Amino acid sequence: MSAEKKTVSIVGASGYAGGEFLRLALSHPYLEVKQVTSRRFAGEPVAFVHPNLRGRTNLKFIPPEKLEPADILVLSLPHGVFAQEFDRYADLAPILIDLSADFRLKDLDLYRKYYGEHPRPELLGRFVYALPELYRERLKEADWMAGAGCNATATLLGLYPLLKGGVLKPGPIFVTLLISTSAAGAEPSPASHHPERAGSIRVYKPTGHRHTAEVVENLPGKPEVYLTAIATDRVRGILMTAQAFLQDGWSERDVWQAYREAYGGEPFIRIVKQKKGIHRYPDPRFVQGTNYADIGFELEEDTGRLVVMTAIDNLVKGTAGHALQALNIRMGWPETLGLDFPGLHP
Repeated sequence: MSAEKKTVSIVGASGYAGGEFLRLALSHPYLEVKQVTSRRFAGEPVAFVHPNLRGRTNLKFIPPEKLEPADILVLSLPHGVFAQEFDRYADLAPILIDLSADFRLKDLDLYRKYYGEHPRPELLGRFVYALPELYRERLKEADWMAGAGCNATATLLGLYPLLKGGVLKPGPIFVTLLISTSAAGAEPSPASHHPERAGSIRVYKPTGHRHTAEVVENLPGKPEVYLTAIATDRVRGILMTAQAFLQDGWSERDVWQAYREAYGGEPFIRIVKQKKGIHRYPDPRFVQGTNYADIGFELEEDTGRLVVMTAIDNLVKGTAGHALQALNIRMGWPETLGLDFPGLHP
């Protein structure tokens, strides 16, 4: 393990995802944040945009053109920008972590279906999907990493062990995602205007959600999965529920075994299934600010219907947190470094 400090610069650090990686990196003992970029806020101190970081850094935002080489470059840009300007950024650091959807997929046809044409199709498949619970061994040698989508993270973590273990009947899996406002990013829109959003529970993507592509591509057997996304007025968090059916003759014990086999040694997976009390199932409230994924389930015995639940913080485990976890793995550092915040209660 190398304990030597590494420099990291963050492109697009004024957004929610880039700002969250910045927050985590500033407390990481082996990372030195060198530069942070924002065209809109160039020249302004970081705390002007991220007031939670007052007193934690004296950095000011710079335009991307002033970036200097660093050991690690984290990119948190609008969709398509990194792919279009790839060569420019790739020359600045040997290790790249992309938080956008530009290089998450390997299948070009799947990318075209959900995103359209790719500006650099020859690079698809060159990035390792940065979800440690699925690709830890590959991440150990990955210089280019693509962060997973937040909704895909919640869905994959809940379903992966069940499909890997053959617990579910072949057939469609229906997923519902209750999503917070920060998942839409820092750029305001008419839909995010407070009088329109406050108190609202709005179905905004009943079919065709782009994160479906990641889910299908990374689940064993590439099953039929259908995502429905519902926007709530929570600021942080995702609650995913998935409905499927167990194989005939299988039981709750088989579900437990599938999760234990897949996640028995995982530092950030917690199985939440209590028989009594008010906290029997996962709740995004208790993972806010953390890198934990709380996973639960309930089996309807007479029908074999299994309901799976995952709660994550969309900006931490769903974005910046699993990216930092992947970086820790790549650098040979303790996997939990900089990610040990346990959340708050109440």
